[in-house]
Amino acid sequence: MLDIHDCSVRSVFLIGNVGIKMTQPQRVAFVSLGCAKNLVDSEKMLGQLAEAGCAITVDESAADVIVVNTCGFLEASRTEADDIIAEAVANKQQGGAQRVVVAGCLVQRDKQAMLDRIPGIDAIVGVNNRDDVVRAVLGKPSSGIERNPDVFLSDYHPFVQLDTARLRITPRHYAYLRISEGCDQKCTFCTIPSIRGRMHCKPPSVVMAEARELVSDGVVEISLIGQDTTSYGLGEDPIEGGLAGLLRQLNRLDGLKWIRLMYVYPSVLTDDMLNAVAQCDRVCNYIDIPLQHINDRILKAMHRRVDRRATEMLLEKIRDRIPGVTIRTTLISGFPGETQAEHDELVQFVKDFQFDALGVFPYSLEPDTPAGRMPDQISDTVKRERTEELMLTQQEVAFRAADACVGTTFPVLVDSVDQDGHAVARHQGQAPTVDGVVQVARAGAAPGAFIDVRCTARENYDLIASPTQVSLPVLDT
Repeated sequence: MLDIHDCSVRSVFLIGNVGIKMTQPQRVAFVSLGCAKNLVDSEKMLGQLAEAGCAITVDESAADVIVVNTCGFLEASRTEADDIIAEAVANKQQGGAQRVVVAGCLVQRDKQAMLDRIPGIDAIVGVNNRDDVVRAVLGKPSSGIERNPDVFLSDYHPFVQLDTARLRITPRHYAYLRISEGCDQKCTFCTIPSIRGRMHCKPPSVVMAEARELVSDGVVEISLIGQDTTSYGLGEDPIEGGLAGLLRQLNRLDGLKWIRLMYVYPSVLTDDMLNAVAQCDRVCNYIDIPLQHINDRILKAMHRRVDRRATEMLLEKIRDRIPGVTIRTTLISGFPGETQAEHDELVQFVKDFQFDALGVFPYSLEPDTPAGRMPDQISDTVKRERTEELMLTQQEVAFRAADACVGTTFPVLVDSVDQDGHAVARHQGQAPTVDGVVQVARAGAAPGAFIDVRCTARENYDLIASPTQVSLPVLDT
């Protein structure tokens, strides 16, 4: 396992030539955009580049090749990707990099339109072609913007690519583990099936092998990811035991302390899965369950396969089966045809249920989806206003919950420590990068250590705490 500890995507890493001969190492600047699933793709490509003898550099102005691994899920993400790709092409045209490579979801979804918008791209790599990234990077430099790019793009194939030998972007002590690829849910607003294809799952033996590799490299927390983790083991190639069985296997893995479940789909979250979370001592009492809405008509229009009554029964069951559980959700505001009354119903639901964490996204019109073709599209102004009201409603809920933590004691995992010994940490109910954190003064521990802390105050969404004792050995960093 290759890794970059406590560093960003653009950190410096140099390894000797492996497999491919070069007169001198190619210096590669790598930009990773999008979600945790895309990050795993980036880490795999970085590992392949490093093994081929490339030097991953922090300085794009000194790079021979710039690689941009894109997200194509929403309009905002595509705009961000276009801007970064255009900057890379400008760098090349001004005499900097010799080559620009674009990879990922935007390539798979928008190949020709992207090339028309941004001439000067030298190679494109689809989501099913990660293993071609070295060939894409080591292609011949181009002299202008009219050259036809090298294309590594294929249709979806029915297997999940292995995520071993990654050059990890996350800190050493936590990592994401992808258990499946693609999605069969067919939500009307979502482009994932058209980009990533139908759902396919890694066999448990493969997941366990990847988990062991991560743990051997110092990982103590694994977040399980996929477009729909709760459908693990369902579909064309059934896996006995499904997600619950996988959680129980991972729970027996020596060295692994926290297992976190992300991207839960409500209509397929079973009693057996809830029991596994409750019974497995290493599985965090944390459920990330994107609900998107609560109104029956909107849920049906979204093709969410669940109504309000079933949703509320499920949420209560989660709280009943898993004492002390943290429930995180995401909502979509301004779905086509959403009335003011339906929005008000959603606001009241957020007030009543008291989610531990919640994110809201304004609906993004995606022309190639059923929702994108629906009438009564909501104006951007109204979507922004409704999104803000939902977030302010949740803010009140979150602040009250944080205030209630003051005076309590709990274990946290240290993520980073500054030169004065002050740490940024997380308790079991806080996932990396998406939730609040616990700020610990004079923690006395290095990243990757678990310490017990006492909460003394709240600062916005974050908790302020002081250490009581170190509960697990500090990792060698």
